[in-house]
Amino acid sequence: MNATLPTGLEAAGMGEKEFQAEKRYYISMAIAGAMHRKGIINEEVLALIDTKLLEKYRPVSATLLAGKPLI
Repeated sequence: MNATLPTGLEAAGMGEKEFQAEKRYYISMAIAGAMHRKGIINEEVLALIDTKLLEKYRPVSATLLAGKPLI
């Protein structure tokens, strides 16, 4: 019988696919946030980007952080 310990991601209930989705969501939002801070996009467009990214990546942690600034 083989016994292995789960990796940190698996122990937390997050597989590689979910981890990659989380990572892509937060990277994309960081870029959008930087564009907003530089005045390239406004608050309305930032909110639209966030909505679209949430639909696309479905990040688990984003629901825990909803309404809180990332930075």
